[in-house]
Amino acid sequence: MSICYLDGQYLPLAEARVSPLDRSFLFGDGAYEVIPVYSRRPFRLEEHIARLGNTLAALRLPDPHSAAQWADMVREVVARNAWEDQSVYLQVSRGADDKRNHAFPAVIRPTVFMMSDALLTPPAAQLDSGVAAVSAADFRWLRCDLKTVALLANCLLRQHAVEQGCAESILFRDGFLTEGAASNIFIVRDGVMLTPPKSHLMLPGITYDVVLELAARHGLPHEVREILEDEVRSADEIWMTSSTKEVLAITTLDGRPVGSGRPGPVGRQMHAWYQDFKNTVMRSG
Repeated sequence: MSICYLDGQYLPLAEARVSPLDRSFLFGDGAYEVIPVYSRRPFRLEEHIARLGNTLAALRLPDPHSAAQWADMVREVVARNAWEDQSVYLQVSRGADDKRNHAFPAVIRPTVFMMSDALLTPPAAQLDSGVAAVSAADFRWLRCDLKTVALLANCLLRQHAVEQGCAESILFRDGFLTEGAASNIFIVRDGVMLTPPKSHLMLPGITYDVVLELAARHGLPHEVREILEDEVRSADEIWMTSSTKEVLAITTLDGRPVGSGRPGPVGRQMHAWYQDFKNTVMRSG
């Protein structure tokens, strides 16, 4: 059984309990992070903790721990669980009040929860064939740059994909690409890798940053700019990126093939660069 952390205690996940008056339960009032761990080394832990801090500050939710304390807690959860590669989920809510009230409690006592699971990446067959996606209107709120636990819109959009046998929904707002329901999106046109710039309409992904760094390091032509929906639909390649999906080709969109209908050469090269980076940098700390 996995070991989690809850408000100062390390205990079996099945024994963890949170008040029904906790504002994460009543209002989705909280922030979270998902931190990939390779060979028991949390990847870019400082960046994840900084992103958590940015979300908490925007939510006006006091950060209950220093960066050093967060790092120690994450490493302790990793040490107490069995997997060499893990996915650590960290959540901070505004805590419980003595009644349900939209306004913030006069005294805030944040609830801090952390759990871990095995980090599962796409299997070889999926990497070879790519996955299907559907398009959807991006009807989420206007602060998608904040990693909050209020993810109902993302859940609905992801379910929209699942019900059509797809792995992801690609989101468009006012005729432009934003991101996926649970991923960042890259496309390739005429050998150039394209992705939207960070804004309040998309989550600033850590894997997104890695892919851009790898493109720059290896001299892959790339641009960070607004991308029209028509450019996505006529792209030679489309990829989704995230901590768990890494770099995964999308080979059909709305039932139509993307490019040749197989993972393209630029995406295959980026995946190879990512795996090399994972094995030489992520696993070595």
